[in-house]
Amino acid sequence: MVITELLERNARLYGSEVSLVELNPSEERDKAVTWREFSLVESSTPDMPYRRELTWGDFDRRANRFGNLLLSRGIKKGAKVGILMMNCIEWLPVYFGILKAGCIAVPLNFRYSGDEIEYCLDLADVEVLVFGSAFISRLAPIAERLKKRVHTFFYVGQNAPDFSEPCWERAAFCSFEAPPVPLLPEDDAAIYFSSGTTGFPKAILHNHRAIMSASEAEQKHHGQTREDVFLCIPPLYHTGAKMHWFGSLFAGSKAVLLRGVKPEWICRAVTEERCTIVWLLVPWAQDLLDAIDDGRVNLDHYLLDQWRLMHIGAQPVPPSLIRRWKKVFPHHKYDTNYGLSESTGPGCVHLGVDNIEKVGAIGKPGYNWAARIVDEHGVDVPEGEVGELIVQGPGVMLCYYKNPEATQEVLKDGWLFTGDMARRDEDGFIYLVDRKKDVIISGGENLYPVQIEDFLRRHDKIKDVAVIGLPDPRLGEIAAAIIETKEGMTLTEEELDAFCEELPRYKRPRKVIFADVPRNPTGKIEKPVLRERYSSARLVEAQTTA
Repeated sequence: MVITELLERNARLYGSEVSLVELNPSEERDKAVTWREFSLVESSTPDMPYRRELTWGDFDRRANRFGNLLLSRGIKKGAKVGILMMNCIEWLPVYFGILKAGCIAVPLNFRYSGDEIEYCLDLADVEVLVFGSAFISRLAPIAERLKKRVHTFFYVGQNAPDFSEPCWERAAFCSFEAPPVPLLPEDDAAIYFSSGTTGFPKAILHNHRAIMSASEAEQKHHGQTREDVFLCIPPLYHTGAKMHWFGSLFAGSKAVLLRGVKPEWICRAVTEERCTIVWLLVPWAQDLLDAIDDGRVNLDHYLLDQWRLMHIGAQPVPPSLIRRWKKVFPHHKYDTNYGLSESTGPGCVHLGVDNIEKVGAIGKPGYNWAARIVDEHGVDVPEGEVGELIVQGPGVMLCYYKNPEATQEVLKDGWLFTGDMARRDEDGFIYLVDRKKDVIISGGENLYPVQIEDFLRRHDKIKDVAVIGLPDPRLGEIAAAIIETKEGMTLTEEELDAFCEELPRYKRPRKVIFADVPRNPTGKIEKPVLRERYSSARLVEAQTTA
């Protein structure tokens, strides 16, 4: 079975029921628009009303029309089709239309600059690009160069720029029957790009079997039923958001795409759409709790009793955050999911909703997955010792596209070497220690930034923190803490030094920088940005001191 068959099943069984809702809270007008097949052009891009919805039947017909549009242009099975759009109700029909045509979907990070877009399109051999209005200014200056590789540009929106064609106007003349392209689980399905937190993005190739396995694992882990409603906030171009939504696809249940992360918007969306499952990133969960604490969000104004599960992934989760969350929402089930784009996103390791006493762990191997912790020679380390986490399962990537050297570095004998340092406790639960590349070696001691960050987040004035290694002429590296304080609060180095007396001396930050902590759209701290920003200044300081 391939993932497109789930969409076709839902259209057949639940065709008139709502599959997707898009909410745009920043819009002043409170107007609802329902997509209907016979008003395809005029309703496809209304000027961003507050709410839009799409039935399972129209979702499938939309995907079929776009898939047939690709075929009508001579696009062959196996061709790469890029997607460059913000989260919107058009996103998933485009994605599934690409798959139905037998093509390979290539979602692009909406934060990419023009140069990064050009790099990724070239790396992935993209022939067709589907894009939204937010990207005209980035694409227009490079459109002529891109046409050497990309021969068709489809625009999702009104008033298509002159280098593109209006997507849904063209699709309106195509059949809404399924494209006549046979698909097998072994067929290539999608190329995702690594987040770039450890360097320039790599292109990650997955087949249909891997994507289908992610859908099944997500539903097994969180038990989605037809009655659930999933609130999706993170970007769909990333495996995390999409693979979690695949659980809704598997169950045939509604999902809500919320364009915005303000705490009051999240609570309003959960209330109005009766959401039962919400996946949050660490900063959004912190912001919501802060808004409740300072009175900006009054829970009495919302209907949240049906909200049954809050889960977090994409980054290490501070145990203090979850303890704080459970005090406010004691009835919530909680889960955390670990995964990489190389393992089709979340789920190769997950905590499990009944293991709250193990908060701080990422959990045990997920559905159909295996995991080990090994030393530099690939030998399993003893219980409690730190090593590299490696995983094996049906969602492991085929390769880094056009990069056999990098592929050989991480794929060995069927195991994916994650680059994450971890340990396993006596009950078999795995705890992340840090990224292998983020480990700080200071005076011969290994420092794991995540451990220091978890400690510092206990301070009631700290909103976010990142610990990085900076060069030092004597110790090689020192631990530097970039501290982002909560709004309206001040924190001094003296206060922080006193707080850190509980830490072993060698683990205490030797430099403190009060500044914002940058995170990418999936919530990961952009440590390469911080190292580049502060390393040169540290070198100058060290040379001056010497």
